[in-house]
Amino acid sequence: MYNPIIIPLSVPNLSIDILDNVRETIETGWVSTGERFIQDFESKIAAYLGVDRAISCQTGTAGLHLALRVLGVEHGDEVIVPTLTFIAAVNPVKYVGAEPVFMDCDDTLNMDLDKLEQFLQHECNYIDGQVINRKTNRFIKAIIAVHVFGNPINMQRLMAIKEKYNLKLIEDATEALGSFYLEGKYAGKYCGTIGDIGVYSFNANKIITTGGGGMIVSSSDMLLNEIVFFSAKTDPLYFFHDVIGYNNRMTNIQAAFGTDQIDRLEGFIETKMRNYQLYKEAIAGIEGLELLPFKADTRANHWFYSVIVDREGYGLDRDELLTKLHEANIQTRPLWGLIHKQKPYLESQGYRIEKAEWYEKNLINIPCSSNLTEYEIDIVMRCLNNFHKSLRRERVKEVVKERAII
Repeated sequence: MYNPIIIPLSVPNLSIDILDNVRETIETGWVSTGERFIQDFESKIAAYLGVDRAISCQTGTAGLHLALRVLGVEHGDEVIVPTLTFIAAVNPVKYVGAEPVFMDCDDTLNMDLDKLEQFLQHECNYIDGQVINRKTNRFIKAIIAVHVFGNPINMQRLMAIKEKYNLKLIEDATEALGSFYLEGKYAGKYCGTIGDIGVYSFNANKIITTGGGGMIVSSSDMLLNEIVFFSAKTDPLYFFHDVIGYNNRMTNIQAAFGTDQIDRLEGFIETKMRNYQLYKEAIAGIEGLELLPFKADTRANHWFYSVIVDREGYGLDRDELLTKLHEANIQTRPLWGLIHKQKPYLESQGYRIEKAEWYEKNLINIPCSSNLTEYEIDIVMRCLNNFHKSLRRERVKEVVKERAII
């Protein structure tokens, strides 16, 4: 099917109103790490999430690095991480000299909490309030839990595991700004606000963007003060430094984008939820395709839409469908390569990784921008339908031909 327009996977939804903010940064000269837009953006994020304070940073990755640093994860320690996520969620573990232990996913694509508990119970010792990995004899200090594609992980159960084993918990909510819980102990709480520290990202493909940038939240003012300490000078006048710090602060020009974007977040989520429903109704009628659901007991932000491709039912495998969609000017992508199979992590420990392998082979993400139109969704769906129907017609022709020969 010929498609004259390019439909991107996920692009920023920017308003021309941002130009007023950008103009102010230029006129005042405050384009770097200071001035009012940073404070405004931090205050707006804190108010939206219902927390007392938020600290901006250069990237979500920088936020995770700072979180590990202030939570006391050190060289030789271990951190439990998912293998099914973007590699930037795990690299900060190496930044602090620690080692990752990889966990499988469940059918929400989030960390499999059954296997997490089994690992802690059967593969570790718990001595004097510390978890020791029997295989490596290293201390396990923390868990990094990712809310994959904005789909909230079961935080009530995860927090119980954290408390039972006295582990620190970092919520990687880089994809989940705006997702919150509707039921249970944490009803009304946003992803990222429940663990010891939560981290958000404003990369260009995220639900709101500052071009780059991130945000850190915590219920502990002490931890947030430490994060600020590692991101700035001990003495800003004479430039004295007490520790090796990190140049991880957000710029004022980035925050100038963010103060506008956060005001539009709920509208973006509403559009994403509506578009997801349009996809869901259409894909339900195509044999061999399944649109993955978001957790029913949450209000997920519906950041990315995931489709499972069954070759037997659909006629194409995941990679063949990716190729055809790209030829039709429809940008899609496969799931990330599992991190435990990446070259820097081949020697790292993984625990019973099975389901993630299956999703890696069979999942694609389809266009999901918050400015995606119904017309564009219709083009995507017509392509998915036409690929399927043409393959069925080819199969019918082959069967008729075989019968004629017989």
